[in-house]
Amino acid sequence: MNQKRVFITRRVPQKGLDLILGEPNLAVEVWPEAMPPDHETLLKKVPGLDGLYCLLTEKIDDELLDAAGPQLKVVSQMAVGVDNIDLAACTRRGIPVGHTPGVLTEATADLTLALLLGTARRLVPAAEAVKAGRWQTWEPLGYTGPDVYGSTVGLIGLGRIGLAVARRLAGFEVRLLYHNRRPSPEAAAVGALYVDLDTLLAESDFVSLHTPLTPETHHLINAARLRQMKPTATLINTARGGVVDQEALIEALRQGVIAYAGLDVTTPEPIPADHPLLSLPNALVLPHIGSASLPAREKMATMAAENLLAGLRGERLPHCVNPEVYTT
Repeated sequence: MNQKRVFITRRVPQKGLDLILGEPNLAVEVWPEAMPPDHETLLKKVPGLDGLYCLLTEKIDDELLDAAGPQLKVVSQMAVGVDNIDLAACTRRGIPVGHTPGVLTEATADLTLALLLGTARRLVPAAEAVKAGRWQTWEPLGYTGPDVYGSTVGLIGLGRIGLAVARRLAGFEVRLLYHNRRPSPEAAAVGALYVDLDTLLAESDFVSLHTPLTPETHHLINAARLRQMKPTATLINTARGGVVDQEALIEALRQGVIAYAGLDVTTPEPIPADHPLLSLPNALVLPHIGSASLPAREKMATMAAENLLAGLRGERLPHCVNPEVYTT
């Protein structure tokens, strides 16, 4: 029996790899490098593949799908978002696309709280001062910031992650505002008040973004929106870099339009070490680690493996982002 060919674009947690490697009659190649294959390399790897297991770093477009050939049965991504995949191109070819929804909710909510507390209490500049030998004495005004406890927190997006953040904030006795396309039936359970976006920005001490990146949300937080915020406010983004106009944010932080930003996502990713954003003392920038708990990453890897194997068997993917592929 002919073996089916699979390419995995990065070494992923072993639990996911073991599921794939334990499947009979598969020829599996795993990209061994720490850095992902560039697009030209990927174009050379995909011809003749039956299954592609990829990450957000890979661009899956018409060119790549054409290079792979008509026998490609499934594209499975180890991520919730699929911004890098041309879903329409996959659907036209009858290729189901798998993703890993829900799995990173709790880990990302934890990181959102870490950014809230880390920016409020100025943890990074304080720790850097200790390492640099600048801690001379206890300073009455040293590294002071706002309280999270008793503050007003505005959540833009009250989906799974927004709700998980709201539940964590209950112990801080915050006034919780949220804005969605429409009011959420689950808001009452977490004590969140639905308001329009203008009100949320004007009244919040912390604004936390939990919305997907779509044409409607691209640069949702722009220069005008930043000016609506309090000059003492902090912006937290664990969603997607494109939701924020990054150049406008840099100017707002430089000019004191807002006080601080805590970002797990940027544009581009990775952000260059000499980028102006990284020179700002009032910006805490992380390397997109919202899902970086070991249990979350292992679950993502196994879900992506299960999607891949289902597609190779001709079965419906457990988590398919383009389910219309099964009816067209």
